[in-house]
Amino acid sequence: MSKKRPTVVFDLDGTLAHTAPDIMATLNAILASLGHHPLPVDRAVSLVGAGARALLAEGLKSANVAVSTRELDHLFERFLSHYETHIADETRLYPGALMALDRLSEEGFPLAVCTNKMVRHSKLLLEKLGIEHRFNAICGRDSFPYFKPDARHLTMTIAQSGGDEGHAIMVGDSRTDIDTARNAKLPVIGVTFGYSDTPIHTLNPNILIDHYDHLYEAVVKLSVDPLHFQ
Repeated sequence: MSKKRPTVVFDLDGTLAHTAPDIMATLNAILASLGHHPLPVDRAVSLVGAGARALLAEGLKSANVAVSTRELDHLFERFLSHYETHIADETRLYPGALMALDRLSEEGFPLAVCTNKMVRHSKLLLEKLGIEHRFNAICGRDSFPYFKPDARHLTMTIAQSGGDEGHAIMVGDSRTDIDTARNAKLPVIGVTFGYSDTPIHTLNPNILIDHYDHLYEAVVKLSVDPLHFQ
């Protein structure tokens, strides 16, 4: 195993931050403009993860709104504009996340973000949350020709951060994140407080945590086992 600390790569929505209120408020603003009732915030569990366009399409479908591809393109632009303006109205970091990032950094673990959120929005949100500067790379759905669960989204994020593509740990909340890590042959830490529409323990992450207080211990445990980086 390399003596260098593995890069710790985080998903964003449902992993670092509780973003559902602002995402769903934007979706509901679009629905309201079309004369439809809002969807509850807890629908984020089944909608967040594949990116904003997929969320919008699924949200419209859930509200029984039929649109053409051209109409969807127009609504997507409106969605992005509204969300950018309201990106951090209610969004907050999960409890303990800031301290966990601090400790990992202090102990020499490089940090990165790999998300299916648009990269412009990802950087803007992390800036508003005061943590953008903590990451060596922030890569979104549109950063590369590939996106999660394609392994190349993760490995190219690691490379952009200056890390070793075969020496990293993913932290995420959903099947998409776990599948991405598996596809990249990297270990993954699952969090129980995110937006997984499947009980995350059934997805068999290497380690499962229910609070950021336990992240450092989990990262260290995975980083000292060479079997995870072969």
